[in-house]
Amino acid sequence: MAEIKMNKNEFYIEESNEVIARIQFIPSGKDVDGRNLIIVNHTVVYDGHNGRGLGKELVNKLAEYAREENLYIIPVCPYAKSVLESKEEYQDVLAK
Repeated sequence: MAEIKMNKNEFYIEESNEVIARIQFIPSGKDVDGRNLIIVNHTVVYDGHNGRGLGKELVNKLAEYAREENLYIIPVCPYAKSVLESKEEYQDVLAK
């Protein structure tokens, strides 16, 4: 498993001091129930690093972060949306 680092509004994975994958999000205020929201707007695994599960690792890290910070995720990014909505273990962090 790769080491996942955090920057402002993103998690990323580096290899040889080069970012090879990232997931980005935008704080998005509160919903009608007062829950803090984030929008996942972009996930990318750069050429040559596909097929290693890095995107799923980043989605999982974002879900862990959302749980720790009491955030709910609105997945706009098609990749993150497909992963988050298809797995039972992520339903607790999805904004309804």
